[in-house]
Amino acid sequence: MNSFSEILATIKKYNKIVILRHQNPDPDALGSQTGLATALRQAYPDKKVLIGGHNAEGLKWLSTMDEVSDDDYNGALVICVDTANTPRVDDERFNKGDFLIKIDHHPNDEAYGDQLFVNTKASSCSEIIADLIDSTDELTLTKSVAYYLYAGIVGDTGRFMYPATTQHTMNVVGTFMNLGINFSGINQNMNEIALAQAQLQGELFNRLQVDESGAALAIIDLDLMKKLGINQEKANSVVSTPGRLHEVTSWLEAVQKDDGTFRMHLRSQGPIINELAKEHDGGGHPLASGANAKDLDEVNQMFKELIEIVKDFKSKGE
Repeated sequence: MNSFSEILATIKKYNKIVILRHQNPDPDALGSQTGLATALRQAYPDKKVLIGGHNAEGLKWLSTMDEVSDDDYNGALVICVDTANTPRVDDERFNKGDFLIKIDHHPNDEAYGDQLFVNTKASSCSEIIADLIDSTDELTLTKSVAYYLYAGIVGDTGRFMYPATTQHTMNVVGTFMNLGINFSGINQNMNEIALAQAQLQGELFNRLQVDESGAALAIIDLDLMKKLGINQEKANSVVSTPGRLHEVTSWLEAVQKDDGTFRMHLRSQGPIINELAKEHDGGGHPLASGANAKDLDEVNQMFKELIEIVKDFKSKGE
């Protein structure tokens, strides 16, 4: 593990920097990526700092990506934020640069990169970037930087509802608010959904399978998405919905992809579920993970495994 000072020393050496994050980005991925890029551009105006990856249609209000060419990677420093393992990096050219740095808050199952900083106790990668900026006089936490980092923290803490929220998290957010960011506007953007997404929430409750253990499963297939006129990205936005039910302790949301396979979203309010995700081509946080299922049989198998995890958790009185 490297220190902030070592990472900053490396950043100072390079005139070209490409900052990447994971596929299907959430607010923390975009917030930490763009917040870091903005801080570096402000501190080092002579450096070429680019952010790469595919745009997320539903999050264009937060950030849009730069065009990054093959030549931009030549002799460049590449920084991957909020990305636990290399298959999830949203640019297969991530290893074409001169030097690679990983900055993340997920379990460090793949310690990739020439340098890395991982803090699994941080609420978000955006919180880590705020700490990185605070550790040096060379970078400055400005209002524009705080805008991105606030969105990232709000996204990964579920508006400060999740256990990863700490006193330090709130202190950092307090600093952002003192800078005068439009936090209410950010919250509104993150809270706003389209009519079709609201209809999807209703359909999800109707389709939700809730086991007596407190484990639940929601399947959003291609037919339902076509019926409502939504894509997979918008379907992913309702992943937290089952957790609002008193009867639900842990849940799976299976979103079907165009090839018929399923992207699995795992969430929990106590039982550890990231080991289950790892067994099905995924991983993530102990209470919030992602995985993949090749068909409905694997989806249902994961549900059976989740039921046993929840039962075991409750039998131990945890």
